[in-house]
Amino acid sequence: MRTRNMVKFFGAVIIILAAFITFIYPLANSIKQGLDLQGGTHIVLEAVDTPDAPVTEDSLNRVVTIIERRINEMGLTEPIVQKEGARRVIVELPGEKDPQKAIETIGKTAVLEFKDESGATRITGKDLKTAKEQIDNGKKNVVAIEFTDEGAKKFADLTASNVGHQISILLDGQVLTSPVVNEAITGGKAVITGSKTLEDAKNLAILLRSGALPVKVQVLEVRTIGPSLGQDSKIKSEKAFAIGIVLIMIFLVAIYRVSGLVANVALLVYIMILLAILKYLNATLTLPGIAGIILSMGFAVDANILIFERFKEEVLIGKSLRTSMEAGFRRAFSTILDANVSVMIAAIVLIVMGSGTVKGFAVNLALGIVVSMFTAILVSRSLLTWFINTGLITNPWFYGLNRKLTAESEAKKGGRA
Repeated sequence: MRTRNMVKFFGAVIIILAAFITFIYPLANSIKQGLDLQGGTHIVLEAVDTPDAPVTEDSLNRVVTIIERRINEMGLTEPIVQKEGARRVIVELPGEKDPQKAIETIGKTAVLEFKDESGATRITGKDLKTAKEQIDNGKKNVVAIEFTDEGAKKFADLTASNVGHQISILLDGQVLTSPVVNEAITGGKAVITGSKTLEDAKNLAILLRSGALPVKVQVLEVRTIGPSLGQDSKIKSEKAFAIGIVLIMIFLVAIYRVSGLVANVALLVYIMILLAILKYLNATLTLPGIAGIILSMGFAVDANILIFERFKEEVLIGKSLRTSMEAGFRRAFSTILDANVSVMIAAIVLIVMGSGTVKGFAVNLALGIVVSMFTAILVSRSLLTWFINTGLITNPWFYGLNRKLTAESEAKKGGRA
């Protein structure tokens, strides 16, 4: 029995330590980093009312969707696009060094029109099926477009009625090209010329594929965070995280000795599980998110402290270590549950009603609370049970009692015997 528990305890500790040393840095570095950690561009857009397109909640939601689509097609890394209030959209582009290029693509209304010489609009971007940049046989950078079935009919009618005349293709009221129609085009396909570079053609194709913004937007703020500032924030946050862990571990060992060592091992499991969840969820880590993680570590430690204090109380009334441990976990559970549920309610409210960094903080806090419950109730309990059952240390002093209380405890056991 003792040998089996020794194998369980020391085997689990060795596996946990080896896993932590092996995976902690690759796991931490694989998680996406937000704008405040790696630098990039922060853009604030505001939707503006026009006579033809007033700003509504639905139109702002569509603005967010279209901007997300444009950014994703641009290939920018880990973008964040979110509403702020009734009219504003916040766009964060970590790692983006050319904000003007991003603004030109994401901020365009992108209203596409095909007009005949009389100026009546015959076809709009709604009639497009797809658009793709390419280099034609004449080595020109063009955008190849394909119409929907209805759009193809409109385009065939437009070209058939304008043979020998020009039709103009406009984007946001500016003429992109005005080709002369030589014959009716019935295939539902065409090309837009006028792009100076293939990159220009690519950006135009992105705008056409993503569709037009339902309302006009204007740029209110552009802020660039340099990589050096982001790196400085990252280093400081990592240092704060490490210092916090070390201080917590020292405190636990100083006050609870063997129980504290067990709690420290469980804390390593907590860190690995939490980082693995963030990686699995493809979460973006920001400074407020790190703050949420550090705060949740406090709740993880708080749960262990409650358990160990109940454990000491049971030892003081003369119970065995194993019985005291089981009673301590059982008595502390309701208190731990009440405290964590209260914090979880607050975190959920912040997640539902908050936005941006506030929501990131709340999400990490909520995840941390769930993981801390798991490690405190399951990991700490299992490790401490196995260690006590080894019989290697039976003196209550090594589990957090002072010498006077330890003597009293031993006396009570002797009296019962």
